[in-house]
Amino acid sequence: MYHLSIKIITRGTGKSAVAAAAYRAGEAIKNERDGLLHDYTRKQGISHTEILLPENAPAEYKSRSVLWNAVEQIERAKNSQLSREIEIALPVELNLLQSKSLVREYVKKNFVDCGMCADIAIHGMGTHNPHAHIMLTMRPFTEEKSWGTKQRKEYILDQQGEKIYDPKKKQYKCKSVPSTDWNEQTKAEDWRAAWAETANKYLAHLNHTKRLDHRSYKRQGKSQIPTIHLGAAAHQMEQRGIRTDRGNINREIEISNRKLRQLEERINELQGWIAEEMAKPEPPTAPPQPAEPPQPQPPTFADVIADILSRQGQIVTNKAHATQILNFLKSKQIADYKSLEKYLQNLMGKQRTTGKKLTPIRQRMTELTDHVQEYETYKKRKAQHDQYQQDYKAQKPWKKKAFQQEHGYIVGLYETSKDYMDCVRNSKNQIPINAWKKEYTDLSLELRELDRAYQNLKAEVDSVSKIRVTVYDILRKEQQRGQPIRAQGLER
Repeated sequence: MYHLSIKIITRGTGKSAVAAAAYRAGEAIKNERDGLLHDYTRKQGISHTEILLPENAPAEYKSRSVLWNAVEQIERAKNSQLSREIEIALPVELNLLQSKSLVREYVKKNFVDCGMCADIAIHGMGTHNPHAHIMLTMRPFTEEKSWGTKQRKEYILDQQGEKIYDPKKKQYKCKSVPSTDWNEQTKAEDWRAAWAETANKYLAHLNHTKRLDHRSYKRQGKSQIPTIHLGAAAHQMEQRGIRTDRGNINREIEISNRKLRQLEERINELQGWIAEEMAKPEPPTAPPQPAEPPQPQPPTFADVIADILSRQGQIVTNKAHATQILNFLKSKQIADYKSLEKYLQNLMGKQRTTGKKLTPIRQRMTELTDHVQEYETYKKRKAQHDQYQQDYKAQKPWKKKAFQQEHGYIVGLYETSKDYMDCVRNSKNQIPINAWKKEYTDLSLELRELDRAYQNLKAEVDSVSKIRVTVYDILRKEQQRGQPIRAQGLER
């Protein structure tokens, strides 16, 4: 149930605070810094949005457009940190009204009261993945309700408290000191713990038994592998039947956890059995018994069928088929007719299991083909988008609006392809095109081997089915002749 991730939206990675806010709120906002309009009014699944301001923030920052354009203007460096984003998974037990109250309380206490502006967007209520995006400003406010500095310079002093002069730089040595403690590493743990505490308070108040725990499985003492968060886009793709790399990772983790649980149960059983055995008293040593004379072995099922065939004369009339049946019964150590049926059922089960393995491989190969094709489309659209940006900047100011109206569709096409690629990036935020192609090749080989095994099993099932029908007819005829054959398992 627990998920809280923290990331920084930076201009150095090509991100925009205006674009991010527009996307999460499902609005159309123009970035006054570069003139681009980010229109996400068609985005669905947005349940609630609001902005919470600290005491020293200007009232006009209640407008999403005004707030994030102000951030874009004050952060001038090409690698500026524009916003901190907190993404949290909401308890599915809460409705929208309860979730809004929970998120407000958490955000106000941990961020707004500390001086940050908070832009909240709640997504996916009524689905299996309700969550909230919280975009936070990175710069404090002054008492005059203007932007403050992120850090200040402080002189380095010697043991006597005097400033130290650096002759190479021809200035006194100094260091940068953050104006706030928002970037300290301990804050992440504090915010994670605070979310679990606040959410658990609501769950308890509403009489729900589930509880959140922000600690890792290792810290909780659980031998379990944690799954990774899918995210809204990947979750939607999974819901539509499109497998993502994140979804595949979670499926593999779930299989591993199931095996771990089975192993733990088996170990516990063995430990209990060992304890019971150790507690038992040693049995008295029995005197050696004289060896029993060897007992005559009963006839095998193959012997019974051979005897019946001999009496019916089929060994002579159809010697090859009779030999095939007898060899099969001997080699597989079939004890009776029920054992033959059970052997056939097991064989058919193996065939079904192998057949089921083929389907996800074919689906994954189709997905990989789609990923590679979408990647080629993404490269073309990115090149068109880059050219559009250059051409837009080269336009005269009075021509930019007309140019954007005529060619702005390029941005939408690029954003669509980019969103798809963002959903299928790997854990290193890379587009693994070479890994996809290698996986496709590996899956092709695996599919060929599995298909060969499936065809072999199918042929064996057909052969054993014919043997079963023949053996049934042999025993049924013998039964109709009044011969007792209950020991061979034909009774119904």
